[in-house]
Amino acid sequence: MKAKWIATLGCLLLVGTAMADNHGVSWESLSDGQREVLSQFANSWDSLSDDRQARLSRGAERWAGMTPEQREQAQGRFRAWRELDQERRAQIREHAEAFRNLPADEQQRIRNNFHRYRQMNHDRRQQLRDRYRRMTPEQRQHLRDRLQKRPRPRPRDGR
Repeated sequence: MKAKWIATLGCLLLVGTAMADNHGVSWESLSDGQREVLSQFANSWDSLSDDRQARLSRGAERWAGMTPEQREQAQGRFRAWRELDQERRAQIREHAEAFRNLPADEQQRIRNNFHRYRQMNHDRRQQLRDRYRRMTPEQRQHLRDRLQKRPRPRPRDGR
């Protein structure tokens, strides 16, 4: 049971990494569901930083709204995160920060491309990965440059 709570709290921290506003969250302002998820913080809540309180409260809110299947998936992602070495975690954090700093339309383009990639069958994805791995660093850079210059499709609503 303790391991499940640790995994749950880790998920909350991982899932709730969005930028927090700089205002603390009082324990009393939390919903019953949030307080239940965060119960082990009840005695120390006021000593947590405002940023951590905000992240935990948002994570607990999301956790409370998840289905059991979504919770299980989140716990699996957290287990995978814990197994990464510090260098890989730092690299992921750096990439996530760079993504958050992109304009909204560029973020959406990346999400759409990722969705299209995930919709491909396994063999096609493997072919693309293998082809990319066989490229020299110069070829990879040329591909990235070419993709950056490619005209973006316009939204269907005519904007």
